[in-house]
This record gives sequence, C-alpha cells and structure tokens, in this order.
Amino acid sequence: MTTAAIRRLAIPSADELVERARAMVPEIRALAEETERSRNLAPQIVEKFRDAELLRTCRPRMFGGFEYDGEVALKIALTISAACASTGWTVNGAVSNGYSLAHWPIEAQRELWEGDADPFTFACFAPTGTAIPAEGGYRLSGQWSFASGCDLAQWGKLGAMITPAGKEPPFEGAFFLLPEGDYEIVDNWFVCGLAGTGSKDIIVKDAFVPEYRVLRFSDTRAGTSPGARHHDNPIYRLPLLMVGASIWLRPRSAPSRARSRPLSTRRRGAKRAARSPAAICAWRNSRPCNCASRRRRPRSKRPS
Repeated sequence: MTTAAIRRLAIPSADELVERARAMVPEIRALAEETERSRNLAPQIVEKFRDAELLRTCRPRMFGGFEYDGEVALKIALTISAACASTGWTVNGAVSNGYSLAHWPIEAQRELWEGDADPFTFACFAPTGTAIPAEGGYRLSGQWSFASGCDLAQWGKLGAMITPAGKEPPFEGAFFLLPEGDYEIVDNWFVCGLAGTGSKDIIVKDAFVPEYRVLRFSDTRAGTSPGARHHDNPIYRLPLLMVGASIWLRPRSAPSRARSRPLSTRRRGAKRAARSPAAICAWRNSRPCNCASRRRRPRSKRPS
C-alpha cells in the first residue's frame, strides 16, 4: 500500500466532493472572463483542485484515489461549469482521466501516481499519430488537436496507429502516455467559445514510448486492459471506450432549472431541441454510413 493510500483511510463521499467543487464556484466565476482572455485556467485554481482532492475522484485506492466512476466526475464538472464552462470542461478531462489511466499497465500507474503525486493530464483520443515498433517500445510521431489543459499538464494521452514496417492496413490502434518534455505545444487555440480550455495542438517528433506506457484499443474494447487486474473495483474492468461513450451520450438536464419546470414544458422543449438542425445533423452522423445509399438519387418525374 502506498503512502497516499495509508494517509487517506477515510474516503470522502461523492456528494462531499461535489460540494467541494461547489465551494470553489464563486472564485471560478470571478475569474471566468480572465480565463477566456488568457486562454488557460488560472494556476491557483488548479492548485485548489488539488487541495480539494478532486483529481483523486476516479483514481484507484491503491494510489490514494477514491474509485468513483465517470458519472461523479461529470457531476463535479457540471457544478464547475455553472461558473465557467472552460474550467468545467478542462477539469472534467483531468478528473475522469484517473479512471482511464487505471487501465494502463501497472508500471505506468506507479510512474504517474506513486509518491502521492497529483498530476494534471490531458488526452487526445483521435489516432492521428503513427507509432513504429522499436526495441522495448515504439517511436511515436504525429500531430493532435484539441489538447484541453495541455499547458497545465504533466502527462498526455495520445492516440496513434501502430504501423510495423512492411505491413499493410488495417493497422492496430493504441493510446500512448507521454510526460511533458516529450511533446511540443502549438499555440493555435484562438476561438470565440471555450477559449479558456487552451485546447491547442500537440506535436511529437520521433519520441520513444516504452511498451508499459501503451494501451491498445483492442484491450479497451474487450475489457481486458492490463491495469485492471491489479484493482478489485469492477469499474476498471468495464470496456473503457464503451464506458466513456455511455457517460457522454446519456440524457442529461440542467440540475435545478429543468426539474423545477412542469413536465409538459420540458417535453415541449425536448421536442423543439430534437427538431433543431443541429440535433438532426448529429443524428444523421451517428448512423452507420452506407455510402452507396447516401448518394443523391435522381428525382423521378411526376406523371403529366
């Protein structure tokens, strides 16, 4: 058992963690405009997240965490987002990463969390990089977008396709864990909304990533990730990618205002939202694509 686990024999409840986040709302709201102008979270706010132990919400108890699922992380993020959407978005990634990082090989988890560390992390899941097998690991190169909170982070998770020499597609995908210093941050996040997330691009040039810092897509789909066997809590044995999708796609409403409105009003609002162009577009894009069926067909002539 680590020092962190010994020190935290009393685990705060999920409601207590949400209340800790709520207590920070006035200060976060006061800094919201500055967060957007600076295109980053204020460093003192990140330290307060550490002091409130929010970064430990989903982390395994073996490493001083509280082992809550992604829904608790989302409640914390929604509470913070009421004051500043950029802060809520960025913190949700860092808090919920405690869950996903528990799927990595145990050597990587020790490197991250042993010694009572509270690292801030970011993730770029799209496999836009290329990993070439090398002795003991991989040589990783590529460019990734939307790395929310990367300026504040000590570690980053990057998706890439493993491309052995002489092998033809399809290639196997994986997530690669890199410490700061192994990647370059491109300052290109100039946007109108959520500017404070600092979701800049990441560039990696032929960085060596040891095998123990790699998590294959196939393991995240099958629920056979190498880190799960070291933790008793069954949440770490659920298929990682499926859990992430279910959290974000589940129906949600604003915590207080939605419940206070009459049911008939909420239904009318839901129907209007469902008929909106954005909702229709999202629904179409979520369906399996059959390119042949989506080609424009010539209109049949009306009988004269």
